[in-house]
Amino acid sequence: MAKILVTGGAGFIGSHLVDRLIEESHEVIVLDNLSTGRKEFIRQHFNNPQFKFYKVDLVSDDIDKYFKGVDEVWHLAGNADVRSALTNTSKDVENNIIATYRVLEAMRKNDVRKIFFTSSSTVYGISEKIPTPENYSPLKPISIYGATKLSCEALISAYSHTFGFNGVVFRLANIIGPRSTHGVIYDFIRKLERNPNELEILGDGKQKKSYMYIEDCIDAFMLVREEVSSDLEVFNVGSEDYITVREIAEIVCSALGISPTFRFTGGKHGWKGDVPIMLLDIKKLRKLGFTPKYNSKKAVEKTVEALVNKKWEKKNIP
Repeated sequence: MAKILVTGGAGFIGSHLVDRLIEESHEVIVLDNLSTGRKEFIRQHFNNPQFKFYKVDLVSDDIDKYFKGVDEVWHLAGNADVRSALTNTSKDVENNIIATYRVLEAMRKNDVRKIFFTSSSTVYGISEKIPTPENYSPLKPISIYGATKLSCEALISAYSHTFGFNGVVFRLANIIGPRSTHGVIYDFIRKLERNPNELEILGDGKQKKSYMYIEDCIDAFMLVREEVSSDLEVFNVGSEDYITVREIAEIVCSALGISPTFRFTGGKHGWKGDVPIMLLDIKKLRKLGFTPKYNSKKAVEKTVEALVNKKWEKKNIP
């Protein structure tokens, strides 16, 4: 079994990844500054001798020591809120680019040569080819978030070719499921908790995007981990269809048993940097034998059910 370091392992996707790695009997080290991650997502592993958690800031703390003897790194830490750059332009640069550089340097110094990185569909910008394949070009992200994710990909590519790293980049669609702490579903539930009579929907509600259930996402990760070993590989990870924002709003309202008035802010984009249509081509992933269990609608329904039943009724949405 491998000794695996997971950055951002207390976050939404990270904690589900940790669950799977522990289930497979790997030794797991989690580094997380808990800015968005939560201890309760990984607390079930605290008494496991194969698991260690350290509250660490990748940008400012000394991280080299945690990489000693590590076989592979899963780098999931970073700013996950695309819209935050509208008010804080440095957040993505620090938590994505600088953090990734420091992880790569810690790996280089400790002779760790394998890294898996969660990038984003936002690196494609407004693609003229739908579904969008991994070799689509030119890559022109329209958000600072997307630009920094693309910068991280470039750094990993450079370290792979310069220092002999094996790198895998996952360009993710919208990954959703239990433990979600941001995104449109989470935001809708929060808004409706405050006012069940009206729901503000950013844009015109016609934005169409792919949503993937977390279980499918982790299955894809594990398949690629077993099947791929090269200098650098890029994989799209998502479902094979999309759903509109309005449809998501209707699913949330139906689950809550309410019929609020929808108030649209207008325009094709929900906000500056929002990509109105996103659907990834996952043929490359399919060639490895991967098939998503859930389409976008089912992924949304399962996520709404999980968040509503666990959070809404208890009135303790995090």
